[in-house]
Amino acid sequence: MKLKLFLFALCLSCNSVAADKTLIRLGVQAGGTVAWELPELQAFINANALDFQLDIHPLNTAQEGKKALQNGLVDMIVTDWIWVSSAREQGADFTFYPYSDKSGALVVAADSPIKSIADLAGKRLGIAGSALDKNWLLLQTLAKQQHDVDLDAAVNKVFAAPAELNQQLQQGQVDAILNYWHYAAQLESEGYRTVVDGPGILNALGINVAVANLGFVFKQSWGEQHPAALKQFIAASKQARQNLCNNDAAWQKTLPLTDVDGEVAQKHLRQNYCAGAIDHWGEAEQQALDKVYVLLHKQSQQALTGQAEHIQAGTFWQQQP
Repeated sequence: MKLKLFLFALCLSCNSVAADKTLIRLGVQAGGTVAWELPELQAFINANALDFQLDIHPLNTAQEGKKALQNGLVDMIVTDWIWVSSAREQGADFTFYPYSDKSGALVVAADSPIKSIADLAGKRLGIAGSALDKNWLLLQTLAKQQHDVDLDAAVNKVFAAPAELNQQLQQGQVDAILNYWHYAAQLESEGYRTVVDGPGILNALGINVAVANLGFVFKQSWGEQHPAALKQFIAASKQARQNLCNNDAAWQKTLPLTDVDGEVAQKHLRQNYCAGAIDHWGEAEQQALDKVYVLLHKQSQQALTGQAEHIQAGTFWQQQP
């Protein structure tokens, strides 16, 4: 609730835009890491003579953000590159610039007998998102390759919201959960054990390059019309993250927005958040993502990716900031 109130207040504070500045209407989902960064990002914007100003549009769900972008209600959201490629296949001109490489993790109790993916057979597995969640699809792919196990048929699946999954694991209602990274980080700080995380799954599948999971998504035509403002926005976003990772005072101001209590949990959350920064983005990373795409295309039987066998041209924004 306090995060939604903050987003609303920030939205009101950004309504007045100088005529010579580009207005970037940014859709922000409450609870996401972009929302955590907003105070530091806005402070950086206010302290520097930049060519843009933010207009924050609070969002309740990721799907709401996609609809807002499609309907022209916002200029930019944070979402995944798979959706961008699928939209381009349908004729849209959305494009993607990486924001974070953090993904999910398979988490169990510290004393759980589950030591590997093969041990999940016959167990109750909680899964965040849906049957088309990328982490779930890649975990199935790995189970088939490593153990010749049809994980979809071998486990008792429980699909639920991330916070609810954490509660179910804590209460012993499920044996393991595949949850988003910040919920997994909360459990890890309480002594729960990660069997494998997103990068670990990819490494086991032969993809050894750190790849983006989420990114800033906007229309390619919009980016081409506002190159200076876009370049400055991306740089400002990176600076805000660096400030939160390197400046304790800045992080303390952000902590209330994370809704995470306890010094150990907060420290663990910060470490994981900072580890998600994109250090490299170029041809090698984009080729690695195409390999991930091919795996997802096959495992989902095109349901997630669409019919195209490879990532659509233009999916990744090519103008480097």
